[in-house]
Amino acid sequence: MVPSRRRLLQAAGTATAAALAGCSADVLGDDPTAEYALDVDAIDASPVEYALYEPSDDELFGAPARTALDAILPDGRHTTYGYAPLPEDAFVEHDGTYYQTEQVVTGRKRLERPLVRVEPVAEDAVPDDAVLVDALDQPSARPLKILHSYAQTDGETSTADLLRGDAYVMRRPAELDSRLVTGDLDGRVVTMTDSGTWAYRVEMRRERVVETAHTALAIEVAASREQFREVVFGTRIDVDLAPGDLPAGARSRLDRAIERRTYTETTPLSDGFDALLSALGLAGVDSAANGRLLWYDGRLHRYGLYVDHDPE
Repeated sequence: MVPSRRRLLQAAGTATAAALAGCSADVLGDDPTAEYALDVDAIDASPVEYALYEPSDDELFGAPARTALDAILPDGRHTTYGYAPLPEDAFVEHDGTYYQTEQVVTGRKRLERPLVRVEPVAEDAVPDDAVLVDALDQPSARPLKILHSYAQTDGETSTADLLRGDAYVMRRPAELDSRLVTGDLDGRVVTMTDSGTWAYRVEMRRERVVETAHTALAIEVAASREQFREVVFGTRIDVDLAPGDLPAGARSRLDRAIERRTYTETTPLSDGFDALLSALGLAGVDSAANGRLLWYDGRLHRYGLYVDHDPE
């Protein structure tokens, strides 16, 4: 469930809006108003199926993950340098037994790696043979887009932690076989748009860098599907409810939220909605809570609450 742009802006501005609303209440003598929106999306999978991790089909991330799983299941180890191929604490199944992946740091090693850097090029200096970044495959395009974001935000981008200084280190197998590493793009100009804006000259160098060793292994958590279902409910499901667990007012509002995918009330909240929020573990949420899982009436749902302290 992805919150709308409006709701994200609402959540980001909650503290300020609440403070202003409080000031207005003091001046005008009226209670501040807030809108509470409960979003509920049904998940078309059982809790067991939903909890299991399956690598993607792409070459960049999926292939290293599959290689790691083949190596660690059922009782092996797999070490990579500079990156972790598997998500932390992922649940996987092998021959009817269920495991959770773990990754630990087991040292460091100095390795020679290809590093990518870019230098901005003025729009009027972009050559005719410039390469459009979207014409490249993912292993080549992704590092260039990350470097572009870094350059445009003066290093404040959320992906800055993927860089070493001003360089992107090519590590994954698909990256090491990419056009960037073969040298095909070294010295070439790459543009982010068809019009030639946001252009960069690519520089490739091989340097020796110290890489962290990430070792993956699998820990058995259940010997059967029934046992694993209990593990899932103990670790992934936030709330487990039956219709009879809720008072009538709360139950009717949850049913409406499921049917319409959203249910909204403006303060003061009804007793039924207040009881529902408490049952869902959302009492006291002041801005937003998202990505939670509910098992209700034999079906899995993802839910979230968004509070607008200045509704239109």
